[in-house]
Amino acid sequence: MEANEQREKRIRTWITIISIAIPVVVALLFGYKIPNAEPLSFLPPIYACINGLTAVLLVWAVIAIKNGKRELHQKLMTTCIVLSALFLVMYVAYHMTSDSTKFGGDGFVQYIYFFILITHIALSILVIPLVLVTYSKAYLKEFDKHRKWAKFTFPIWLYVAITGVVVYLMISPYYVH
Repeated sequence: MEANEQREKRIRTWITIISIAIPVVVALLFGYKIPNAEPLSFLPPIYACINGLTAVLLVWAVIAIKNGKRELHQKLMTTCIVLSALFLVMYVAYHMTSDSTKFGGDGFVQYIYFFILITHIALSILVIPLVLVTYSKAYLKEFDKHRKWAKFTFPIWLYVAITGVVVYLMISPYYVH
């Protein structure tokens, strides 16, 4: 096997491990409450803002690459990955110290909320390997493959970032302070 093929195989293995480990670890930690911990009730608006910032930077990154600004695009995309990881840490920390908030709306708005929430959660799991594969293609300088993957990854990641903000805005009136 060539060195590049071995490197690609190693990267695929890590993408698979990370793509499985993150949702499993999040699910396990989501169900665990740190005994006697002070609720981190200040985190939801912060991680909602991180989602909003991620959405803005994703759009900016696409504009940058369409204008031939590859270095800016790379920095923006790397920042989006870091912000997503930061979001995840805060999200888990909040849920390990606080009880889950129930949505208090009813009627049609409740159906809208749960549709947005369920699609947000499902796509946030799906987007992990998509982001990692897309990023790895750029890392490996396989830019044609990177572009092909990005056409699927970008709209899903953008949806997840925007709906993260929408879910927060819809549930925020029901947070216990």
